[in-house]
Amino acid sequence: MSESSISEEEWTDLDEDGDTIVITTKCLFCDYVFDRPEKALDHCQETHQFDIHMIQAKYNLDCFSFIKMVNYIRKQKISAKFVANTSSAVPWSSDEYLQPVIQDDGMLQFDIEDSNKKCATNIESNKEAGCDGEAEICSTEQRLKLAEQRAQEAELALQRVMKDLHKSREVARQLIMSTTAEPQPMVPCFPIGAGASMSDDEDEDYFSGYGHFGIHLEMLQDKARTDSYRDAILGNPDLFKDKIVLDVGCGTGILSMFAAQAGASQVIAIDQSDVVYQAMDIVRENGLENKITLIKGKVEFAELPVEKVDIIISEWMGYFLLFESMLDTVLFARDKWLNKTNGVVLPNKCRINLVAIDDGNLYQSNIGYWDNVYGFKMSCMKKEVVKEASTHNIVNEDSIISEPVLLKEIDTEKCTVKELDFYSEFVLKIVRDGSITALVGYFDVQFSSGCTNQVILATSPFDTATHWKQTIFHLDKPIQVTSGEELKCSASVKKNRKDPRSLIVTLTVNGQSRTYNMH
Repeated sequence: MSESSISEEEWTDLDEDGDTIVITTKCLFCDYVFDRPEKALDHCQETHQFDIHMIQAKYNLDCFSFIKMVNYIRKQKISAKFVANTSSAVPWSSDEYLQPVIQDDGMLQFDIEDSNKKCATNIESNKEAGCDGEAEICSTEQRLKLAEQRAQEAELALQRVMKDLHKSREVARQLIMSTTAEPQPMVPCFPIGAGASMSDDEDEDYFSGYGHFGIHLEMLQDKARTDSYRDAILGNPDLFKDKIVLDVGCGTGILSMFAAQAGASQVIAIDQSDVVYQAMDIVRENGLENKITLIKGKVEFAELPVEKVDIIISEWMGYFLLFESMLDTVLFARDKWLNKTNGVVLPNKCRINLVAIDDGNLYQSNIGYWDNVYGFKMSCMKKEVVKEASTHNIVNEDSIISEPVLLKEIDTEKCTVKELDFYSEFVLKIVRDGSITALVGYFDVQFSSGCTNQVILATSPFDTATHWKQTIFHLDKPIQVTSGEELKCSASVKKNRKDPRSLIVTLTVNGQSRTYNMH
């Protein structure tokens, strides 16, 4: 065969001696091999319902992103359905996927941009010939674009409806409050929950924070936390055997894999952050893809492949238990999907506690410090610093000056979102002479519902340190106390109306009140 007799499209299939080289192309999803990438992609569409033109239109693929996608599919061995259903934040964006997985991969020679130009040319030709464009070449791509446009319009309309609904509820609440004879001790909470009441843009910072691996490393390495969940799940195989489990805010999927290991028949894991893509890889790496289904998105707008679940597991706790308001989302999932007769939520019992401390060094480093900063007075900073509740790795037991007091108890199987905003009166019993410099908040959760082997995860100064630490509420000025003295106190805990994932805590100790922000 002479070089001149070879078409322009075939010239790359020759070696140095002018002989034809057959470059094979393996299917993206099975072991079938073809002599041309076009045939392989036709097979992908017919056998695996993988339409390359639909995929190109959805992700706006160019030649480089097409190569990355091919290498990602080959390396991760994912399904066609996964590729079609992934979000706009594609998992193959890294440049590492420019490295071929298969040497001399014929699929990488497919010109995606040229293919789509030909597709567009064919559409125009059919239009000029009087053909019905939707019934001709690339009509699937056209329908996809139309469907995407309609879906976007529907999503925007839904967001507008949700905002209008929230405004209507707020107007109704204000109307009811204005006609109430007696003032209420609390500002009512958001009835639809913090997660649903915030737009995607407003909540983006929260979920993007969980897209970074560092926070997941910290949580996984928190032995008190992870061991408690492991022991509660693996220690109760009779509870999990053959059950359908929902993991709310699954992160890396560790709780889902514990549930599968404990004998669950199906585990559904949901997370809005991008770490869910790594969770998919982790699940496949451990051979659990047939048991665990991962869904990316907000729980409040998700659709599950089942109508009901038997167990909900979630590690939703924030600082001072309720910071971040993720419990709202767990309660939403409970009310929508949990089996009403014998469904279980784990953890099911939660308690918030307070204790008074006398720690002059801690007070001086945070509050007194501003009296003399390199010889300058900055005392005006004190009142601003005091407003911010802080966290401390672990409070020194020797600084504790009162008996612990229970502030709030929550049953996650029964409570409502409204109950998560609360007011509590209590008495601090002083156990030794000294000065109260701060109140310290901490929590514990219990895994007991349906459990033969019950587990308690505690974050107090008396227990193993956790990544939740303890929450410090500094007083403006220390209060002198004597052993045996009892101080009347109160606490108001509510969501910040401007940012429902943050908290506003008002503490009154012996007549002195201070409001703290947790954000």
